[in-house]
Amino acid sequence: MVKIGNIELGEFPLLLAPMEDVSDPPFRALCKQQGCDMLYTEFISSEGLIRDARKSVQKLDIYEEERPVGIQIFGSNLTSMQRSAEIVEEAQPEVLDINYGCPVKKVTCKMAGAGILQDIPRMVELTAAIVKATNLPVTVKTRLGWNEETKYIVEVAERLQDVGIKAISIHGRTRKQMYKGEADWTLIAEVKNNPRMHIPVFGNGDINSGPKALEYKNRYGVDGIMIGRASIGHPWIFREVKHYLKTREILPPPTIEERVSACKEHLLKSVEWKGERLGILEMRRHYTNYFRGLPNIKPIRLKLVTTDELDDILEILQEIDLQYSNFVVEV
Repeated sequence: MVKIGNIELGEFPLLLAPMEDVSDPPFRALCKQQGCDMLYTEFISSEGLIRDARKSVQKLDIYEEERPVGIQIFGSNLTSMQRSAEIVEEAQPEVLDINYGCPVKKVTCKMAGAGILQDIPRMVELTAAIVKATNLPVTVKTRLGWNEETKYIVEVAERLQDVGIKAISIHGRTRKQMYKGEADWTLIAEVKNNPRMHIPVFGNGDINSGPKALEYKNRYGVDGIMIGRASIGHPWIFREVKHYLKTREILPPPTIEERVSACKEHLLKSVEWKGERLGILEMRRHYTNYFRGLPNIKPIRLKLVTTDELDDILEILQEIDLQYSNFVVEV
């Protein structure tokens, strides 16, 4: 049984990666329905939280059906991070996660996210302070290192464990790689196989199918897998991976009806949570993924991303359901 603190996650949990503009409550609900064991919020700016910025505070919203949930924060100022940890605790998630992995320049230039991988002592100091500031289990998501010459993750993971984190998720790329190239899980395995490590080690990067999940589980020995980009527009990845791990069978892909139904639910929950205008606007980035691979879908997708009325969008989705009802989705 894999546990983060006292939170039981099953024998080999699947986690939803925290993704900016993706891992919001509407999307998390869909992933939970499909078997995700642990959900993480979008990353939240510590400076935004302590200043009570509306967008940052809204990201604290979590719902009972999602649990267990981890709220992820990022920042570089020790006092701000400590205060934001206290604010997160008031939102009552199961876990507080620290983002030491975001590679985006506007984050790293402030020594936040993956930027802190340039200063490991500071990373350890900041983590220790956050652990002391909250009663929640603290976890970390990070990368192998800043670049090829600084892949110190084996030492880093050990030092973070020593100051009190309860689990670590490691993306198998450096910050310099961003999301390019193939994720290297060999150092993730070294972290897991370090005899001094006793907290769960989760691998992240490039898992997009049941067979690949099983291969990496067996080859690298991690305690579970965190899935990010493969879930966007395809929350069924969690049920597909779980089914394959259990049966060694590849499930058929979701039907057109399932894809339309999930897209509708995502849209309606988005409108409910964000308001109609913003919910419709922010949903537009997801349509390509929900309907990827359908022939001649481009004109319909163009209508979806240029229509402003909810009822009209729902009608277009119904058109997709009818038009492609006999389309056979290949595995």
